[in-house]
Amino acid sequence: MDGLNKGIRKVEIALRWDPSPAGQPSTDLDLVAAPYLADAPHGDPAYVVHFDSRSPDGTITLNRDSKDGQGFGYDEVMTLELDRLAQRYARVVVGVVIQQHQGLRTFSGVGNAGLRIREGYTVLAEDDFGGVPGATAATVAEFVRDGAGPWEFRAGVQGFEGDPAAFSREMGASRRS
Repeated sequence: MDGLNKGIRKVEIALRWDPSPAGQPSTDLDLVAAPYLADAPHGDPAYVVHFDSRSPDGTITLNRDSKDGQGFGYDEVMTLELDRLAQRYARVVVGVVIQQHQGLRTFSGVGNAGLRIREGYTVLAEDDFGGVPGATAATVAEFVRDGAGPWEFRAGVQGFEGDPAAFSREMGASRRS
């Protein structure tokens, strides 16, 4: 029956968080996705999709971007159409970055943060970043495939402590098991 497995096809990744208290600088979380080529699945990404960008082929798009967490429900939403991604890509890593506009901010300082990853109506993962309180960014999902095979989802939130610019370069390193 393995030949009938279509794998993960189209995924929605959504973030929510509460706005900063009155008088405090706004909190800005951003979704980031990076596809990796089959011949370099842990090297440099082929490209990075983040605020104000999308993938060259339109398979990874940021549908909703919030700079302050104001709104109801999920404030930032990204769609990955893995079933349309070219065969030369074997891995896509998704992360969340906290913008550091005015001083150091970590997940412990973000009110009511939440992550949901789903395919259609099926929730693949949910998290509140409680496992990475001192991190300024985190990888939240990895999608992999072998050759032309189906995409598989690997859950897990892994924190990163450092400059957001460095995160986009380092997010593709091998994930801890």
